Amino acid sequence: MNPNQALWEKGDFTRLAAHMRASGEALVESLGVKPGMKVLDLGCGDGTTALPEAERGAEVLGVDIARNLVEAGNRRAQAAGLANLRFQEGDACDLRPLADKSFDLVVTVFGAMFAPKPFEVAKEMVRVTKPGGRIVMGNWIPGDPTLVAQILKVASAYSPPPPEGFISPMTWGVESNVRERFAAAGVPAEAVSCVRDTFTFDFDGTPAQFVELFRDYYGPTMNAFEAAGKTGRAAELQAELVTLFEGQNKSGRDDRTVVAATFLRVTVEVP
Repeated sequence: MNPNQALWEKGDFTRLAAHMRASGEALVESLGVKPGMKVLDLGCGDGTTALPEAERGAEVLGVDIARNLVEAGNRRAQAAGLANLRFQEGDACDLRPLADKSFDLVVTVFGAMFAPKPFEVAKEMVRVTKPGGRIVMGNWIPGDPTLVAQILKVASAYSPPPPEGFISPMTWGVESNVRERFAAAGVPAEAVSCVRDTFTFDFDGTPAQFVELFRDYYGPTMNAFEAAGKTGRAAELQAELVTLFEGQNKSGRDDRTVVAATFLRVTVEVP
């Protein structure tokens, strides 16, 4: 199996996505999605941004490498009565089933950044976007002090070194890398803009319980706990994450966890 597919099918990201819906809705609200637009939501999970896009009347295709998330997305679309939304399995590095210049808008929020070949990802997103269309990415930022960057940093410290040639998904959070990758896909630097934005997790439970959700259902954290368990360090990893979550909790309550995570919002105007 594709290692990236194995990573995201390992857990169940729907369990985490349930606590990200409000920010997904707010992001889509800012995109100017209109009825009749053709939208590709890439690395879509179970539809945190794809459903709001379809609710605004766009024709939306959600593509994700994890089959369990594709199935969950199609169930959500059916339950919402959204005939203009469908999900299918696909790889952001190779979107060949999709025709050139097919979409007015390509959205990928913490999705395509995890695909292993970033230059191919940029090339494919540009290829399937209509001239004059847009690509919008949400990418976690390396070294950022907020939650998700720190989770991934902590997890990496307990995990085996990555294989030779591995390109960290966090490199998508560096503006110079973003510009280089889209330049290689034929997009001039002035057509790429990057700003910092915020995604909020809202969990009805303690920070320690939220850590358990990541431990049990988020692929990268699951792998870190497996590796830590083999070296007798699982309790150490658990304690470090609980301290992190408690320190970032902005709810003002012990029984609720509200955490804001900063990301790099990339907008590409495709020539």
